[in-house]
Amino acid sequence: MDKARPFVAVVDDEESVRSALLRLLRASRLDCEGFASGAEFLHSLAQRRPDCLVLDLQMAGLNGRDVQRLLIGRKSPIPLVMITAHDEPTIREQCLADGASAYLRKPLRGDLLIRSIHAAIAATPSR
Repeated sequence: MDKARPFVAVVDDEESVRSALLRLLRASRLDCEGFASGAEFLHSLAQRRPDCLVLDLQMAGLNGRDVQRLLIGRKSPIPLVMITAHDEPTIREQCLADGASAYLRKPLRGDLLIRSIHAAIAATPSR
């Protein structure tokens, strides 16, 4: 693992979206790994903690809000960028109030996502 390259976890239950996001992040020189569910991501934390999490809001099983709530209160919070195809102002406000660095609507602009990831990482105190 190259410490100079931030590690970003991508959680989205749509394979095509997840694959496209991983290609974009790799092209932007980010180390990344994709997860098909919130539960799969949460289990991965025992092995490797990401520098930033890109998390889909609407997923089967644990949705993005469920995962976000489970991550709240950890000693070292994970910077989070929430993504969604269905923008709801109330949910956006809740996600941001609960610590999400950004709330982005699909289809995503690649440059905005990359900037949001870097801003989320930069705003996090050193661990």
